[in-house]
Amino acid sequence: MSATTTPIPQQGAGRGPVRVQGPAPVLDVVVPVFNEEVDLEPCVRRLHAHLGAQFPYPFRITVADNASTDRTPEVAAALAAELPEVRSVRLEQKGRGLALHTTWLGSDAEVLAYMDVDLSTDLAALHPLVAPLISGHSDVAIGSRLARGARVVRGPKREFISRSYNVLLRSTLRVRFSDAQCGFKAIRADVARALLPHVADTGWFFDTELLVLAQRAGLRIHEVPVDWVDDPDSRVDIVATALADLRGIVRVGRGLATGAIPITRLREQLSRGAIDLDPPGVPPRLLRQLVRFAAIGVLSTAAYLVLYVLLRGGIGPQPANFIALLVTAVANTAANRRLTFGVRGTEGAARHQFQGLLVFALGLGLTSGSLALLHGLTEPGRGLEVVVLVAANLTATILRFLLLRGWVFRRTDQSALEETGTAVPSVESAR
Repeated sequence: MSATTTPIPQQGAGRGPVRVQGPAPVLDVVVPVFNEEVDLEPCVRRLHAHLGAQFPYPFRITVADNASTDRTPEVAAALAAELPEVRSVRLEQKGRGLALHTTWLGSDAEVLAYMDVDLSTDLAALHPLVAPLISGHSDVAIGSRLARGARVVRGPKREFISRSYNVLLRSTLRVRFSDAQCGFKAIRADVARALLPHVADTGWFFDTELLVLAQRAGLRIHEVPVDWVDDPDSRVDIVATALADLRGIVRVGRGLATGAIPITRLREQLSRGAIDLDPPGVPPRLLRQLVRFAAIGVLSTAAYLVLYVLLRGGIGPQPANFIALLVTAVANTAANRRLTFGVRGTEGAARHQFQGLLVFALGLGLTSGSLALLHGLTEPGRGLEVVVLVAANLTATILRFLLLRGWVFRRTDQSALEETGTAVPSVESAR
């Protein structure tokens, strides 16, 4: 891969408003192209005229040529020679994600954007797109064809595919943004420098991967409803792109689940922090955890009783109690780790299970002791045994929650809640 790039200025991450100083542009709009010799010039001239008339800060337009084999490089070079605010970058490999990765990291602008060469999105949305980034209010901005207020003209096939893809993202990666693939996005340069090294895709899934990382890192994603008209000459291979997207979803999901993607470190580096989770008049975090813990506890108790009843006839009450409690304790710890306290990845999982087994030992002592005391006092029937075990289990459950919250998951509780979306990004506009 070869490209002409501009060195990256060394700046610290920040969330304040952009400081306009020196000759460097405030905004760099990248237009990725492949064999666009016909559409490139009218696109760049129209975009240049719009920015010159409407955008109040210095800007640049970067044409990122992805190994075109027609006259696209010559057209881009001629535009760069004529218009001072236009530059041309040539890459020897194809891929929209690759073009954005290279040009964004090589830009000295403080706000980075991109749009498709067909200009399907109305340029009137450009200023609303980048304004929250310039002010420091938001970190990433996306044009959305699916947000309320958007006006879209396209065929039913593309409409169905787009909506199905975004439903798939919400159900698999639990995204909260509405439109992952609209070719109209912007990002603060400091945020881009932190996120892009962890974005692996070089094609069409690049957008989705970047947004998922931004959301999980606790960044604010601003959405702008756009007017969008489908380009009938689009050369995107829908089937190949869909398959690549599915592979990307699996890869990113695996990376998030295993901890291969360093979300915790990115959150510490970039997140605006969490708002107060226990403000007056709002149900506190403890209550949310209790609700989730209780739901898991009901299922665990039901599973425990079923196992106990099934095992008791063959091995006796005490061994049946031990095995049923052990199996459900391991499952209970894993479920509470993920759902109640929001801890993901394999890091610390063995330690959490070991500590959970210690808590299990306390529960075993309560239930076994209750059984022993019951049999020492009388010859109980099966029904009385179950009643006593349920009461002992309830006591053990309360103790279990207190120990899980105050000991096992004490250090990871807060940060993990932010990752899973329970905590809401801060409303501060700057740090």
